[in-house]
Amino acid sequence: MRFRKEETPQSPRCSPPPREALSEMSSGAPGILSVNKTAESPVSGSGNKRRDSLGSASSCPIFKDVGEIYSRLLDHRPVIQGEIRYFIKEFEEKRGLRELRVLENLNNTIFEANDKILPKCEEVMHGNLNEILKRSSD
Repeated sequence: MRFRKEETPQSPRCSPPPREALSEMSSGAPGILSVNKTAESPVSGSGNKRRDSLGSASSCPIFKDVGEIYSRLLDHRPVIQGEIRYFIKEFEEKRGLRELRVLENLNNTIFEANDKILPKCEEVMHGNLNEILKRSSD
């Protein structure tokens, strides 16, 4: 489900998790985490750095930025929809022009048939019928 920027609901990760959850994350067992206890980064090695939890308030803009980066780089729906609209517009215009040319050619063919071919056919038909009538009467 996509949300507009102003409709983005607040994720539960934007508010700090309960203290019991923090205690479970750091020690693996349920319990209460004291306010003064710090979570140490296993990579830092110094032991005095405080690690931000996933639910800290500073990570909310990161989630928004990741969402924007995803929508710009990986979500191609707006671009594809624009290409589809352009293709349909071009197709309809070309189809309209093609149908117009077909109708003009058909109109020219009908005028040519009415003006040139039909009078010739009438003359040939009357001539042949007169000849047949003369032969049959003799």
